[in-house]
Amino acid sequence: MKISGSQVVIECLVEQGVDTVFGYPGGSILNIYDALYKNSDRINHILTAHEQAAAHAADGYARSTGKVGVCMATSGPGATNLVTGIATAYMDSIPMVAITCNVPNNLLGKDTFQEIDITGVTMPITKHNFMVRDVNDLAKTIREAFEIARSGRPGPVLVDILKDVTAAEIEFEPLPKSDNNSEFIIETHKNLKRVMNVSEPTDEEIKIIADVINNAKRPIIYAGGGIKISGAEKELLEFAEKSQIPVSESLMARDCFPATHPLCTWMVGMHGTKASNMGITESDLVIALGARFSDRVIGDPDKFASGAKVLHIDIDPAEINKNIQTSNSLIGDIKSILSRIIPLIEVVDRKDWNDKIQGWKKEIPSTYNVEKPNSINPKFICETINKIAGEDTFITTEVGQNQMWTAQFYPFTKPRTFVTSGGLGTMGFGTGAAIGIQCALPKARVVHIAGDGSFRMNCNELATIQHYNLPIVIVIENNGALGNVRMWQRLFYGKRFSQTTLDFGPDWCKLADAYGIQSWKANNSKEFEKVFAEAFNSGKPAIIDARVDIDEMVLPMVPGGKPVYAQIMELSKEMMD
Repeated sequence: MKISGSQVVIECLVEQGVDTVFGYPGGSILNIYDALYKNSDRINHILTAHEQAAAHAADGYARSTGKVGVCMATSGPGATNLVTGIATAYMDSIPMVAITCNVPNNLLGKDTFQEIDITGVTMPITKHNFMVRDVNDLAKTIREAFEIARSGRPGPVLVDILKDVTAAEIEFEPLPKSDNNSEFIIETHKNLKRVMNVSEPTDEEIKIIADVINNAKRPIIYAGGGIKISGAEKELLEFAEKSQIPVSESLMARDCFPATHPLCTWMVGMHGTKASNMGITESDLVIALGARFSDRVIGDPDKFASGAKVLHIDIDPAEINKNIQTSNSLIGDIKSILSRIIPLIEVVDRKDWNDKIQGWKKEIPSTYNVEKPNSINPKFICETINKIAGEDTFITTEVGQNQMWTAQFYPFTKPRTFVTSGGLGTMGFGTGAAIGIQCALPKARVVHIAGDGSFRMNCNELATIQHYNLPIVIVIENNGALGNVRMWQRLFYGKRFSQTTLDFGPDWCKLADAYGIQSWKANNSKEFEKVFAEAFNSGKPAIIDARVDIDEMVLPMVPGGKPVYAQIMELSKEMMD
């Protein structure tokens, strides 16, 4: 039986286990949207207010479930509006398939209305992309796109389909239900391994690494987002406990190791803890697991762990020796490699080293517990949300101070419960991501911690939240400024606050009311605790306008380019006046 190309898209999505897609219709993609209408019992479509939010929602869906997220948009501006979301997923290695449609074959390359070379645009920010010009290639391409997106180091893949391909008919051959991998998928996987030059480490290589770890006196683990991608949280915990090695975390790994565990030193880097930064500085072995040594982690690369050996384990060979030279390395899946190393780990007495780490953990800025008049301390906000919402609640953030405060203060204990934009640092990410999580996991609870600056960029998605009655609680840490940029202006630009003061609307509660969403204001800790409990327990969409002082800082802080041990722990009077 012949079916249209648009129906082929639906059949392939169903084959891949897709239950939800996020998108926005338009002229070139109309045939696929018509097929979605006819197959609404098989695939749920979430209409966002803007295509960028569709990409972020697909991203949040993927981060919270480990599955491939899917977003759709039409040609031209619809496709380009996905770009920031695709780049966000690319930088954080998130499996996503973005499906766009373009003008028909006979109009391609003629500056046709809403024509754009989206494969050219997205080439640097996708793991791979395709343009489908023949319906005979459509099913194979979509299947390959999904396998590429989730294989090895995951990432976004774009499939651009010409409009006449979605209308053309073809005899469709479904994958055998008994084997959704199929020979085609297996062959694709083999090709990917060859391209990435990935092979499992030998037993001898594993033993060498285990010996390096066993002989270290002052080792520290630097856990990255690869732990989460690999699903290696249990292995990390077992490895750390058996070896008694402290665990520092990148921003992407803040929910990969229980924050309440004695071995956890929390975040490392620019806004990392004293324990993490000094632990790495004075270590004799840094064990990097699925981490990429970003500039926000290492500061001055010449002075990062300068007295230590660096052991790097990662699935992507391109990351080895890219930013930091290693002494030893292994290429492969973190979960698999850790499971092979753990039996070889010896019980070593590292009490003196861990006592030193515990001493550093006690050194925290005094501002952590100081509340200024008519404002709420960000640490109190995080602790209150955690106390009321519980450890199973998913937390999303925007980018800026709200993100750093959450990373610094929120005691994550469950994997995949912290969703934030790391590598690209995308303001406007969090609301779309919260939508994606809530749609992926309808029974879960999601709290979105935003800054008033970032939330301006995506507040139109309140329409999406209200329309689908998503019980997301949005806490706006409202300091009336682009807080992170203002902080840098205070410290490094002579307090010249150029274009960072946001003392002009909107009234967030009035805006919430316009969208039919309940809202509250909170000016102090007592008010916040009361209204957050009310908002969360209502089980409905909600906004809380929580006042934070305009000059609240994110401390500790390492100035850009400085070594990670050169932390600003307290501000002088001159800095604050």
